[in-house]
Amino acid sequence: MVFRRRDKRSIFRATWELIWPKGGWTRAFHYVRHRVRRLPDSPERISRGVFAGVLTSFTPLFGFHFVVSALIAKTMRGNILAAIMATFFGNPISFPIIAASSMKLGHWVLGTKFEGAGNHTVMGAISGAWHDLKHNFFSMFTDDVADWGNLLVFNDEVFLPYLVGGLIIGTPVALLCYYLSHPLIAMYQNRRKGRIKEKLAERRAKKAAQKAEAAQFGK
Repeated sequence: MVFRRRDKRSIFRATWELIWPKGGWTRAFHYVRHRVRRLPDSPERISRGVFAGVLTSFTPLFGFHFVVSALIAKTMRGNILAAIMATFFGNPISFPIIAASSMKLGHWVLGTKFEGAGNHTVMGAISGAWHDLKHNFFSMFTDDVADWGNLLVFNDEVFLPYLVGGLIIGTPVALLCYYLSHPLIAMYQNRRKGRIKEKLAERRAKKAAQKAEAAQFGK
């Protein structure tokens, strides 16, 4: 097949490249920036998409960032592809900073604190929530009783504070990215249009010269 990779990646390598792309996150960032600038849409719509993607990266909706950013962009009449690519604002390098600052601010705003409830760590709370989800699913087919305790702890101590704090921090950051990206994208598109016009003018001049030369030799 035409689009089949020549070098087959192992499952471990494919998983690792999701965490650390080939060439590093710096190269990945420049690639995403380049692709965003070249999107065939107006600077306003692309910038709205960037806003949607960056804002979504500050939410704890892991696994749904693409979908959520696309929905926000569609609601704002922004570019959906720009929104999806802008979610890479959240990456293994920035996520720890985003998560820690969002949860800390969220607990402060809500007047709560992370207790751990026997799990002592955030990962423990997440693990407990997954355990409840699995247990409650299988309890529908057995005599076991559903238990939502760990899920409630996860919601109160991790998810809700993260969501509240993330939206508070993410909104001004997303707005900053919007206002920075708009003029940059507009400038890039204007330069690109200028280069295209210059190339077209050169081609026309070259064709005109060839026609003139052919007419001269035809006399």
